[in-house]
Amino acid sequence: MKLRILTPAIEDLACGREFYEHQGDGLGDYFFESLCAEIDSLLLFGGIHPLHFGFHRLIAKRFPYAVYYTATDEEMIVYRVLDCRRNPHWTKRELKK
Repeated sequence: MKLRILTPAIEDLACGREFYEHQGDGLGDYFFESLCAEIDSLLLFGGIHPLHFGFHRLIAKRFPYAVYYTATDEEMIVYRVLDCRRNPHWTKRELKK
């Protein structure tokens, strides 16, 4: 099985990393490593998460972020990694882009 992370998801991770780095030294790296571990777990647990806005949604354990992805037998595609503190209407608009 393959794991593919699209450019918007990588950009979301970079923005989150920058935000948390401003909160404290090393926190941005911790955020990035934690979310990458969550994304890697999709190779084992992909497809078991509930559907939201047409995507499977994995809620991160350590940060208020959600990973939106699709799952097939051949691959997992990560579309976005979004902040859960945002308005759900904003999230829905972002996922439609």
